[in-house]
Amino acid sequence: MAVISSASPLSIASLFRPIRKYPTLPDLVITATSIRCLSSLSQPMDDRQQPESKKRVVVCGGGIIGVCTAYFLAKKGAAVTLVEKSSVACAASGKAGGFLALDWCDGGPVEPLARASFNLHRSLSEELNGPDLYGYRPLTSLSITVTESGPSSPSGSKSSGDSTIPSWVDGPTRGPRTIGTTQTTAQVHPQLFTRTLLNTAVEKYGVEVVIGKLEQLRVEEGRVGSVVLEGGRVIESDSVVLSLGPWTGKFEMLASMFRVSGLKAHSIVLEPKDPGAITPHALFLSFHPQGGKAMDPEVYPRPNGEVYICGMSAEEEVPDDPEQIVGNPASIAMLKRVGKSVSSHLREGEARVKAEQACFLPCTDDGVPIIGEVSGMKGCYVATGHSCWGILNGPATGAAVAELVLEGRATIVDLSRFSPARFVGRRRVKV
Repeated sequence: MAVISSASPLSIASLFRPIRKYPTLPDLVITATSIRCLSSLSQPMDDRQQPESKKRVVVCGGGIIGVCTAYFLAKKGAAVTLVEKSSVACAASGKAGGFLALDWCDGGPVEPLARASFNLHRSLSEELNGPDLYGYRPLTSLSITVTESGPSSPSGSKSSGDSTIPSWVDGPTRGPRTIGTTQTTAQVHPQLFTRTLLNTAVEKYGVEVVIGKLEQLRVEEGRVGSVVLEGGRVIESDSVVLSLGPWTGKFEMLASMFRVSGLKAHSIVLEPKDPGAITPHALFLSFHPQGGKAMDPEVYPRPNGEVYICGMSAEEEVPDDPEQIVGNPASIAMLKRVGKSVSSHLREGEARVKAEQACFLPCTDDGVPIIGEVSGMKGCYVATGHSCWGILNGPATGAAVAELVLEGRATIVDLSRFSPARFVGRRRVKV
């Protein structure tokens, strides 16, 4: 039986935040040191109970990349401990849009990763009942130009007669173009996808989840031997995977090798009074606000009746605590203006504002994720820097890292182009 443990008492809300209109996780028994699924009341496993033949891997980071990595490692037979300092999917992995695209990264270094991951999302949905548990569905994607109308403009003043535009998009639009079909674009609810995958990893494959802050890695003779958490807890390991997202730069050892910055992105979640009128069309807008510059927000209806709107991003310093991240009021207000300009169903009085939020996307200097073993440090792997494509590329990243850790080579995708070794010239390792 797997254990979700902490040095202090936990509430279930601190690990998985409930989301209305979707199924919840199994009931859990909460104690001061562990959370155990009611479906199995066997004793928690400690290090002595782990089969000696299993490779011990500690994955640091409870976002989409860390959870996918833990899932595939455990599925392949590793004894996995996932360390998360706050709550699972509490940052970008819980507040992102969850948009998936097969071919939107074509022509660049991320193309093979994106294509493999899009297909892996489809197969995971079949395996894990994605449509019901985390809102997986194919959808059509449109590019549309929207111009904000004045306050005297009538509701539902649709200016384009193009049948490409769904009926609920009744604002002043023009230039609609189909940029993705149900064969090439899809979506998930990112927080529910992450926690469904982790729940499966815990119940089925024995992953242990520890709530604690990573302090340092202990390295002996050039090989990682253990992870030290704040408060002094030591977790012995054969390998460590650091999937710290925008907090990569807060970990001195990695910050001395390469830069991962945080791009702060804002979003709102609306609940229309008539969700049945909203069809599965993702909208990529060229939005022209009154008295302002054009911008490129995005609108994603979800199968549970929500409508997610995002945009308004800027590079900012990443706070130490993900719970401290709040949206800029002006950015949130602009996203509300986007919503009411797109559809009368999304205007004040017709839709309830369920969430106003912001998160940080992890970005690298060259725009390419960093995935691979750290040079000069055997058994230490990193997986970060996926920017706005983290939800899309999480599964293939996790599967590839699992292969790399356990078998020495990834076959699902060639990871050489993502290697942290490309930054080796700037290396100043401090452990």
